[in-house]
Amino acid sequence: MRSNTSSKNHRHTALPTPSAEGIKHSQQLSKKIRSTLTRHKQLTFAQYMDKALYTPELGYYASALPKIGTQGDFITAPEVSPIFSRCLAHQAIQVLEQLESPNILEFGAGSGVMAKDILLELAQQGQAIERYYILEISADLQQRQITRLKNELPAELYKKIVWLSELPSKPLSAVIIANEVLDAMPFERLRIEPEQALQGYVIYNEIAEKFEWDYRPIVDSGLQKFANQLIKNIGKVSHLGYETEINLNIKPWLKSLNQRLTQGAVFLIDYGYTRQEYYQPARVMGTLRCHYQHRAHSNPFFYPGLQDITAHVDFTAVAEDGFDSGFRVAGFTTQANFLMGSGLLEMSAAPEASITEQIKIAQQIKTLTLPDEMGESFKVIALTKHIDHPLIGFSVRDLRHQL
Repeated sequence: MRSNTSSKNHRHTALPTPSAEGIKHSQQLSKKIRSTLTRHKQLTFAQYMDKALYTPELGYYASALPKIGTQGDFITAPEVSPIFSRCLAHQAIQVLEQLESPNILEFGAGSGVMAKDILLELAQQGQAIERYYILEISADLQQRQITRLKNELPAELYKKIVWLSELPSKPLSAVIIANEVLDAMPFERLRIEPEQALQGYVIYNEIAEKFEWDYRPIVDSGLQKFANQLIKNIGKVSHLGYETEINLNIKPWLKSLNQRLTQGAVFLIDYGYTRQEYYQPARVMGTLRCHYQHRAHSNPFFYPGLQDITAHVDFTAVAEDGFDSGFRVAGFTTQANFLMGSGLLEMSAAPEASITEQIKIAQQIKTLTLPDEMGESFKVIALTKHIDHPLIGFSVRDLRHQL
């Protein structure tokens, strides 16, 4: 949960100064980004974001710095409660039962807690799988996952896990899970002004010694087409302009998943909106958010490498790109509805638990389901291939008609 609750009380406070070690780390990454800028003369925002988050050893996701939990910058649903992953496991079982060769592929497994809870729940429910693949591009996170899962899982479950740094080369039938993956994909930034549409580039200001925005006329025909449609939808823009984002990486990513998947389902869980909600006239600042020590702010140039950079997901685009890639859009709903459909209420009943434990479970469920916590801001979309049964996660309320 990238600061949905953890930061709402901190948005207007000054950001903490990093440690001397953190500053040195950021300076090393900044130097690398500046040398790329010198070579290529320009960087689109997506290119800058890619470097800031994914440069080997130095980028935010590729470094050894703590990211998730109290010591990090944000918290995710699997960290809030094992119930989240257990519900996901129940939905996965419904699909796995139909696969000749049942596998799970998880993208970006964070601390490894979701993989652990899903594997334990599958075993508890008697659902066998061949492999639990974890696609993890961060060597540091992979190491942490190995340590945790080796220590916390029975040996027969641990040996099911296979770590990957890219998609499997061979086709597979699987349930694919990506929790908070789409929001961290590099996106382009656009600025609509009364007379023109501009694209956000990044430059380095030698005098101020910092990265800065540089908006230039759009040259890419696809982006121009998107901007033209956006102008139609939002109407006349004030002199202050209208800023927003577009993620061009989703379609090629979904295409690559469809090429590998012979049969199965893809569950994408993230915070975001339908297109109509996303690009509404009032959202003049877009949804770009950075997360640093549980504070949310909008400066992507604050100590590169030490903070997360994200944007909300346009789920209408995900549905369109999924359909164009050969998937069936099998369900779309809020996180709260999805968890309810996948057995949340049955799991929350723990009569043998102590009063303290019951209160703790109730608090976790509130965080996962209440509208002003994660319940409505987070959505779940399912894309399936050769799976035709209605999915339990969307049985409470399916919102596909809103896409």
